[in-house]
Amino acid sequence: MGTTFQELINGERPVLVDFFAEWCGPCKAMRPVLDEFKGWVGDRATVIKVDVDKNPAAAQAYRVQGVPTLAIFKHGKVVWRKAGVHSAKQLEEAIRPYL
Repeated sequence: MGTTFQELINGERPVLVDFFAEWCGPCKAMRPVLDEFKGWVGDRATVIKVDVDKNPAAAQAYRVQGVPTLAIFKHGKVVWRKAGVHSAKQLEEAIRPYL
């Protein structure tokens, strides 16, 4: 069995969570950005995607009202959060203080 969402976000390593939906055009635009970001951050952070349609409880718990919404968790707390499409550079700058 894999690591749970709660275990991941409560860990030492920062976690970038992409709350998305399959039907969302801007969410699809984030895929290559997240791939580029993953290449930059390597194993210093974890990147996970949460489908709000398949995980409505997670979306509700973090008050996700629009997709894509990106959030950085550190020690179980949201330390950064923004809705909409972002560049890999913006994500790098957002997570850098938590690495």
